[in-house]
Amino acid sequence: MPSPKDQQLNFILIPLMSPGHIIPMIDMARVLAGHGVAATIITTTSNAARFYAGIDRAAASGGLPIRLLQVQFPSEEAGLPKGCESVDNLPSYDLVKNFFSAIEMLQQPIEKFIEELIEPSSPCCCIICDKHIAWTAETARKFQVPWISFDGMSCFTQLCIHNLHMTKVYEGIPEGQPFILPNLPDKIKFTRNQLPGTFNPGTRTDLNNIRERVRAAEKEAYGVVVNSFEGLETRYVEEFRKLKRGKVWCIGPLSLSNKDNLDKGSDKDLCLEWLDSMEPGSVVYACLGSLGRLALLQFIELALGLEESNHPFILVVRGGKKEEIENWILEDGFEERTKGRGFLIRGWAPQVLILSHPAIGGFLTHCGWNSTLEAVSAGLPMITWPLFAEQFFNEKLVVEILDIGVSVGAKAVRHLEEQDKLGISVGRDEIHKAICRVMDEGKFGKEIRRRAKEVGEMAKRAVEKGGSSYLNIELLIQDIRQLLNNGQTNPIFQLEQAAQHQRVQTSISN
Repeated sequence: MPSPKDQQLNFILIPLMSPGHIIPMIDMARVLAGHGVAATIITTTSNAARFYAGIDRAAASGGLPIRLLQVQFPSEEAGLPKGCESVDNLPSYDLVKNFFSAIEMLQQPIEKFIEELIEPSSPCCCIICDKHIAWTAETARKFQVPWISFDGMSCFTQLCIHNLHMTKVYEGIPEGQPFILPNLPDKIKFTRNQLPGTFNPGTRTDLNNIRERVRAAEKEAYGVVVNSFEGLETRYVEEFRKLKRGKVWCIGPLSLSNKDNLDKGSDKDLCLEWLDSMEPGSVVYACLGSLGRLALLQFIELALGLEESNHPFILVVRGGKKEEIENWILEDGFEERTKGRGFLIRGWAPQVLILSHPAIGGFLTHCGWNSTLEAVSAGLPMITWPLFAEQFFNEKLVVEILDIGVSVGAKAVRHLEEQDKLGISVGRDEIHKAICRVMDEGKFGKEIRRRAKEVGEMAKRAVEKGGSSYLNIELLIQDIRQLLNNGQTNPIFQLEQAAQHQRVQTSISN
């Protein structure tokens, strides 16, 4: 049998079933394959069909082939509609708990796949899994392979969340009162109602057990792979590495692994043709993410805010009650009235391609981390409108630390299940003002665009050969190979034992 040194490393990637989690995992597989590592993605049948073209082209673009394994998703057994296999396809976000129940049922069939992948002739294996699929930590322990967590968030955000857990600084503070989050390199203020569900669950306390299990599993990770780059958040990368025993690899922006336009969208010709007719830097692109579902009244404020800005715009039309929104668009005459200056996209948008077009001058975004990184990579300033989860953290990074964005003034998290049930939280005037500040031809607008372009150039350099993200991929591969060469098949427990031994020795010496 060949020694581990001579064997092909095989990284098994298991994404959460949601576009914002699957797409960066496909990009990660592409990057690993380009560095000579065999990558295997395990996902469900429907998601495989939905994203297979991206995986197939990734394999064809260079490096080793990417293997795709498909598992049946137990939608109906978990009380979900048949064929509902992704968070963005849930008819109601009240079914999130059912969705995670279905994920729990995937443990046995996925472990069967892994058992077949870890053969005696090729045991060199590592599991990289979305942290929300917590049982994979147990699976890695069972098969005695390294388990690496993929969070899909920045080091800044992960450090903020750690400090909130450790300090409990938010407890006892009134909802709207600002507090300074301690132990950060910068002075950053939050309010309780800007915090994600872990600290601010609202009425949805039934997800607390899932959150606690995820947090417990994170402690078993050998390390963390982060879709970011060191130049973007240098001090926060350093602090986060201290927490994780140095085992943090920033390998992004992963979206820049797309060397051509094939993976960046479909049905794009009309949109591109329209953009080609616009002046450079003149268009605002507005998209609130694959999970963003505005109520009708809030969508109207967004649409009218864009119209009143007098800038050309692309608006991705998505909402919890699509029929109501489409009826308003027709009855109000919004689409007809803004024809020529506005372009509406229904459903999925080729976002990376749109953002990279020279006609785009600013991005009105919900501050999801993928979208934030895509704007950074394109060198674009942002109009920030965080909605839920960790998005207020991302806004703080963009607006207060990087200084490449302007906030519309959102004050509180709108949890997934509440989005299309709530009224107006941001008015058209605030939207209009934020757009005009970013698109301004005066000193402020020029300076924010200059900074955004500078950060974008840093992003591109990071993924090039010799860049920080390129080198971090090499370091990750070397680390796992060395681990397996040394026979450390269950590294996290060996690290814990070593730490415990050190604590005992320190106690004795004292």
